[in-house]
Amino acid sequence: MLAAEEAIEQLWGVTLDKLYDSTEGQRILSCIQCGTCAGACPYGEHMEYPPRKIITMLKAGLIEDVFDSDSLLKCVNCYTCMSKCPRNIRLTEILLPLVKEQTAVRLSHMPQELHKAIENTYRYGNSYGESGRKRMLWTQTLDFPIRILADDPHPVDILWFVECDLAYHPRGQDIARATAQLFHLLDMDFATLGYEEHCAGDCGRLTWEPGLAETLIDYNLAMFGKYKFQRIVTNDPHALDAFNFRYPMFEFRGKVLSTISLLHSHIDRLKPMLTERRDMRITYHDSCCLGRHNAIYEEPRQLLEAIPGVSLVEMVHNRSNSICCGGGGGGMWLDTYYKSLGMERLSDRRIREAIATGADVLAVACPYEVSRFEDAVKLAGYEHRMIVRDITELLIEAIGGH
Repeated sequence: MLAAEEAIEQLWGVTLDKLYDSTEGQRILSCIQCGTCAGACPYGEHMEYPPRKIITMLKAGLIEDVFDSDSLLKCVNCYTCMSKCPRNIRLTEILLPLVKEQTAVRLSHMPQELHKAIENTYRYGNSYGESGRKRMLWTQTLDFPIRILADDPHPVDILWFVECDLAYHPRGQDIARATAQLFHLLDMDFATLGYEEHCAGDCGRLTWEPGLAETLIDYNLAMFGKYKFQRIVTNDPHALDAFNFRYPMFEFRGKVLSTISLLHSHIDRLKPMLTERRDMRITYHDSCCLGRHNAIYEEPRQLLEAIPGVSLVEMVHNRSNSICCGGGGGGMWLDTYYKSLGMERLSDRRIREAIATGADVLAVACPYEVSRFEDAVKLAGYEHRMIVRDITELLIEAIGGH
């Protein structure tokens, strides 16, 4: 287990009142008030209480004032403040979720889209409010079957945790089909939970509702216990985060990989398959969860560079300095709220950097990012000059006959 996982696991059930009883809680007292967190935060200028000031209020016994503000509605859990903190205070993992929980209790009015997403996840196990029976409809256009463990429960190597965006969103379904084709071509032994899968719960924990996260974690762990598999693989960096940093609090010890890491481990087998030359300039957007929180920076780039004809160009902010797409921490359901406050969407800010590179393609590796950036490209008037593609889509397009 990583040191970071151990630190977080020790904090399950800790409240702000008992925060200083923990080692990580005491680390907060070492804050030197340098303001780096506030300066690095992409929405820092819109926050009455950025992380530095929250710590000040906590030390002064005035944290109730923070709860009564809407500052943390503007936190998109991008891990930037935590990654820049010179005292290594686990702001995004520990302090900010605890403050968010108390803020949520006191909000007189939860933004409607966020409220609906949370309600849907409670009722249906997904933020879309769709029936679990529709989770596998995306497979209908494939020319090979996808194994569902409930129908065929014998042991399997890879439990592919598809997650909600790949199951229900039209663009996510494109990514699901591309991923399934890659697994099939690489002759992997994989299966899904199918209609038994529920949201992993990362955004449940980090988006205001720890009770919802616990419900989802309990449910998914029960599903994991029904079947035998060697490892879990997921395309969703937010699910990866949940499995790596939240599920261990509930004694989950399974091996978990991102789809990007799994495909990268087969790069020598993939390269001979990539026979379709794709003469294009690609710029890659680092996902906050995949990059800053799980340190996966080079694997996606090496997969892209394996495609014949691809020229990779970097945006000004890349790797640990990447700018968030704005979808994390509930941001997926707060765009209308941000617009009402005159705040620019972070995806619109980020797309300008992508356009400035002169790239033809913005490559991503998180299902949240495809729809957000495709919308931002249209808003910028560049829909005929730049396309947004998941890495799995680019790989399958470069394989002859697909």
